This record gives sequence, C-alpha cells and structure tokens, in this order.
Amino acid sequence: MEILLIAATNLEIQPTINYLADQNLLIGNNKFELLITGIGSMSTAYWLTKTIGKKRPDLLIQAGVGGSFSDKYPPGSLVLVQEEVTGDLGVEENDEFKDVFDMGLPQISDPYTGKSLVNEHLELLQRFNLPLVKAVTISEISTRPVRIQQLQQKYQPVVESMEGAAFHYIALMEKIPYLQLRAVSNFVGERDKSKWKMKEAIQLLNEKLIKMVSGEL
Repeated sequence: MEILLIAATNLEIQPTINYLADQNLLIGNNKFELLITGIGSMSTAYWLTKTIGKKRPDLLIQAGVGGSFSDKYPPGSLVLVQEEVTGDLGVEENDEFKDVFDMGLPQISDPYTGKSLVNEHLELLQRFNLPLVKAVTISEISTRPVRIQQLQQKYQPVVESMEGAAFHYIALMEKIPYLQLRAVSNFVGERDKSKWKMKEAIQLLNEKLIKMVSGEL
C-alpha cells in the first residue's frame, strides 16, 4: 500500500521521519512518502494536491499538534479527528460569526455533510482505540475569549488546527481514505507557553504514529 504521511512542520513528526528513514520508507507491504506542507490551509492545499496529482496514494495520514477547547482533552491528549469545520470563512458582525452557509452564499455541496467535512471511514478510524472528535480549522489561532466562545457555541469543536479542514476537503474530493491524528499541546486561548506541553505532545504523537506505521495500518 502506498501511504502519504503529511505534517505542517518537520518538528511535529521528526521522530517518525527518522524511523521511516531507517526503514528506507518501506515497512512490510507498505511504502511511505513524506510531505511537509508548511503551516496553514493554503500551503497544505497546494502541496497536497500537487503531490497526489503526481502519484496517487492509497492512504493519507496527517499528523500534528493542536489546541483543545475541552477540559476532557487537556494538553497531552491524543485524538483522531473525524469531523472538520472551517471556523473563519464568513463574516463577524454584532458579536456573531456567520459562516458562508449561514450567509447563503453559493456553495459546492460536495463533499460537505451539512457544514462539516466528515471522515466516514469508520472501520479505519476505529482500529486505533483513540477518541474520535470534531475539530475546527482557522487561519488565526484563537486568543480572544469572545471569539473562542463563538466557535464553541457554533460548532462544539474539541480541537483547533490550521490545516485539518483543507486536508479533509482534498481527501474527500479525491476519494482517498485518510486519517488525521492530533496531539493536544495547549488549551485554546492559553498564551502562557509555560503551561503548554509541546514537547510531551510531540513525543506522544510520534509514539502513536510509529506504532501505526509499523503495524497497525
């Protein structure tokens, strides 16, 4: 099976990159390719589309860290994202955020389920014994309490990232099975980085990712 592993930055998956390099990117019948897209949806969309246009994989895996909205998933938690929404495509007025669906703007309905980009490969998702959660993708990390409350009330997300929705959109449009693995490094809105667990999140992310690529897929 041809598997494309992607991340926004090398930092997030460097231990897995090293592990796969030691295996010459080949584990059993699975051949791996690595793609570092850069941060954000535009960069992710461009490089992922360009890469799969040249060589179509059988499976896509996106891995990275993210912020949590929920006390149930504190820093150091690990989740698989089943459902994604875009949290900053629209307009903010009268202390309310209206997305493009609320505004009634013309939309291509595929591949959305309502407002969400839903991974329906349940059998694949359930193999890894991880919580399946909803995420929101934004281009500007949320820091204002009012904005955080808007996102929570509107979408009920568990985690936040800057690339997930682009990844889901492309995987769904291309009809390629996919997984989005996220480790929580901080609570959304927490700007005191002494309270973040970035090192621990990256370690946890890669421990699970290496187990996945070495035999659980």
